[in-house]
Amino acid sequence: MKIVIFGLSVSSTWGNGHATLWRGLCKALTRRRHRVVFFERDVPYYADNRDLHELPGGTLILYRHWDEVRGRAQSEVDDADATIVTSYCPDGIAASGLATSGRGLSAFYDLDTPVTLARHADGGHVSYVPSSGLCDFDLVLSFTGGLALELLRSRLGAKRVAALYGSVDPEVHHPADAKPHYAADLSYLGTYSPDRQAALRSLLLEPAACRPEKRFVMGGAQYPADFPWLPNLHFVRHLPSAEHPSFFSSSRWTLNVTRAVMAELGWCPSGRLFEAAACGAPILTDYWEGLETFFTPGQQIVIAAESTDVLMALELDEAERLRIAARARERTLDQHNAQRRADELIAHLDQATRTSRLPEAAEM
Repeated sequence: MKIVIFGLSVSSTWGNGHATLWRGLCKALTRRRHRVVFFERDVPYYADNRDLHELPGGTLILYRHWDEVRGRAQSEVDDADATIVTSYCPDGIAASGLATSGRGLSAFYDLDTPVTLARHADGGHVSYVPSSGLCDFDLVLSFTGGLALELLRSRLGAKRVAALYGSVDPEVHHPADAKPHYAADLSYLGTYSPDRQAALRSLLLEPAACRPEKRFVMGGAQYPADFPWLPNLHFVRHLPSAEHPSFFSSSRWTLNVTRAVMAELGWCPSGRLFEAAACGAPILTDYWEGLETFFTPGQQIVIAAESTDVLMALELDEAERLRIAARARERTLDQHNAQRRADELIAHLDQATRTSRLPEAAEM
């Protein structure tokens, strides 16, 4: 199958969670002998932090302006079995027009479904969604499951929807040698978002203030100058994917904090959950509906609702801490790996292709 993708980024992990996911999926797809062509707008902030220049086994097309690549995009779509447009694609609307008018299957993959739905509900312009919504796509995939799938139908007109959750490439994320500058009793990795601040204050800043003798490390991008830093909270501005294994492997615990708009809908496992678990780091996380589908609380992951939960985990017996990490890693490698998600993607595309070719009367 030839798959053309119009996405936010696969070439740079700076400030986004899309690139790491797509790298794993593209590698897994090409291993199954599928052909992948990825279109990405070449913007300065990704160019300055680019850590992938070619797509192994596939084709990466970087372009500055849509007009300069329109002809190539049309040609690739005309030859594709499936075309996928993602959320936050800078030229999402133009790419959607090509995808839905092509001969092959058209799919929209929303890696930010709660944000998309919230903006649409508020009457705001969603820059990557056509004015008609998602009704012209043969298939809509969502990084978020549960209620979000029904809302994609009722609010944005999606005809066929399916969840395609995050995943991890075990060849990229795995236990690694610890590095002193990443050493932490508790680490956190994530791009700054205002709606994570309340949870970060409770689950990271307050425990750090209560345990000045312990070391806390935070990595990410776009944090403001007035972020409330503490003497024992150390910051790493940006971590390329190659450094993630050492970062997580240097942590006694690592913290997952979900954006409020995503936690409200639930069924929203961050890619960081699977990455940290694959690296063997025991995970503390805030709770959201559906979490139990991905990890068993208390056995494979520890839920923290307030600072006291974090402080208790930091004092947990070392043997139990390691058992939690080992169980989470085993489940992740079995159920949440990139090859499994790539196979799920192909199954969804195949099913949608078969269904879309049925006579209209047979579909009703």
